Amino acid sequence: MDLMELFFISLGTVVVVYYGVKLLLFSRMLFPRMWFPLSKSFFSSMGEWAVVTGSSEGIGRAYAFVLAEQGMNVVIMSRTKVKLDQVAKEIGDTTGQRVKVIVTDFTKENIFSEIEEQLRDLNIGVLVNNVGILPSFIPCKFLESVELDQTITNVINCNVKTMTKMCKIILPGMENRGKGVIVNISSGVASIPFPLYTLYAASKVFVERFSRGLQAEYKDKGIIIQAVAPFGVSTRMAAYQQTNIVTLSPEDFVKSSLQYLRAGDKTHGSVCHTVLGRLLQSIPLKVLYADSMLHSLQDYVKNKAAQKISISATRATFENAQNK
Repeated sequence: MDLMELFFISLGTVVVVYYGVKLLLFSRMLFPRMWFPLSKSFFSSMGEWAVVTGSSEGIGRAYAFVLAEQGMNVVIMSRTKVKLDQVAKEIGDTTGQRVKVIVTDFTKENIFSEIEEQLRDLNIGVLVNNVGILPSFIPCKFLESVELDQTITNVINCNVKTMTKMCKIILPGMENRGKGVIVNISSGVASIPFPLYTLYAASKVFVERFSRGLQAEYKDKGIIIQAVAPFGVSTRMAAYQQTNIVTLSPEDFVKSSLQYLRAGDKTHGSVCHTVLGRLLQSIPLKVLYADSMLHSLQDYVKNKAAQKISISATRATFENAQNK
């Protein structure tokens, strides 16, 4: 066997082993309960309370419900008191757990000293940093955003500053107790530089990088810190799209994502979203950045929004007719 033949055999072996390991690692995503099991008392063992930001609806509301079902009292936080009170009542009636409501607007400045005071002395075992905003519901170029200066401030305050400040408030208690869970909600669009969602995607990249760096710093302290990057979830931000194999309900997504809590410092939260992430990263950026693709994306979102408005208007007309 000459040297060249030996080289190619060795190279082939390395390639087979490399992709074999990658396939094995990916296959674990298909069976999370087997590969990443959590005991029934896992969450309640972290601490008495869970804190969920942006929990008046959507993914945040679903996290609050699931954690209460796991035996935790929950602190729910958002800017709409009426919605929070309704969620608090539903959680209390359904699970019997205590619910603390904190009304706050995460786009504003100088709100965290009051939040810290209200959370003082709570034994917080889980923090879910879910709150986030889109610069514009209809995707658009950066300079086309309405009230751009205020939009920049709002996105940074809500999507970036809030997460870091909430970690600053709650992480010390977890470090002292040597246990805790922090889940930071990123987004699938942060998988690549994403035109028309440039500011939003960039803010979610920060969420991911911050989370993974923080996990490296505090993993030895017994704390799990994970970035969760979903794609389609049927929420207000996604115009309440019809659920299917790709677009999950908030409840289904949250239950799925928590099964991957021990799967590493970043997860897409479900098998289908993991596949979408791999596919998105495999498409050449020149294809994704083509004007035709970007226009198609804008038209798709506009049409979905128009359909939702039309359905809502029709439903309202029908209900008004019934009430007459």
